[in-house]
Amino acid sequence: MTDTADTHDLATERKQRAESWFRELRDDICAAFERLEDELSGENAERLADTPPGRFERRTWRRQDPEVEEPGGGTMSIMHGRVFEKVGVNISTVQGRFSEGFAKEIPGAEADPTFWASGISLVAHMRSPHVPAVHMNTRHIVTATSWFGGGSDLNPSREDEADTRDFHAAMQAACDAHDPGYYPRFKAWADDYFFIKHRGEARGVGGIFYDYLDSGDWEADFAFTRDVGKAFLDIYPTLVRRHMHKPWTEADRQHQLFRRGRYVEFNLLYDRGTRFGLQTGGNPEAILMSLPPLAGWP
Repeated sequence: MTDTADTHDLATERKQRAESWFRELRDDICAAFERLEDELSGENAERLADTPPGRFERRTWRRQDPEVEEPGGGTMSIMHGRVFEKVGVNISTVQGRFSEGFAKEIPGAEADPTFWASGISLVAHMRSPHVPAVHMNTRHIVTATSWFGGGSDLNPSREDEADTRDFHAAMQAACDAHDPGYYPRFKAWADDYFFIKHRGEARGVGGIFYDYLDSGDWEADFAFTRDVGKAFLDIYPTLVRRHMHKPWTEADRQHQLFRRGRYVEFNLLYDRGTRFGLQTGGNPEAILMSLPPLAGWP
């Protein structure tokens, strides 16, 4: 009886720690992005003289599930600014039961379809075509088993070799601090995952992607997941500052909108997070936050 109680207490504590970390990371990222809004100067600031530096607006939502006493929910943090045309940094913690069909696809859920999931999801679409769009998410999911997943990938309008090199170096450093096999494995997974199959092309310049991470050492897996978030928070503002003051043309803008169209196609057709959210009764506005405010097709 004591062992069962201790196991339950440990599981509850771990859930609380993971949820708390995602909230802390959300706060740190939002603060860093608002600082970037304040720093814009030069021609690009003059172009948007009537637009004040952006600030995040938060909206809380509750998951609707009459079969669950506490189905949970989340908070959307959305900003439309001068540097970030649209950025969403969302957190959520939800629990419930997978549908019979979807449970067959989830580890540990076919025999017992109950689940708990918490995470952070971020997508940034930038004003300047010279600043790469980016995606980052990390999550912790508990069924009859439990695991971590997530990653980050860079999506420039046109590739900048220095950005690609530095972004991947940051992701590799986070991986290498835990297991030298992580980076080649998770980079290859990202290259395969962030691929637009019907176009036969990559969504961007890659990054890392991992899922079902359950090494048997929960503390180590949680530490790695935290380090992925910290690495993103360190490298992405650096890349934004590198390019956000550069002038751009209407031709640059049109190419940016074209590349956004590719992003939309991937997220609506292939993205796991989109599918998971819709299959588990999540908030459609939060799930589709990843879509850009404007996109184009030739």
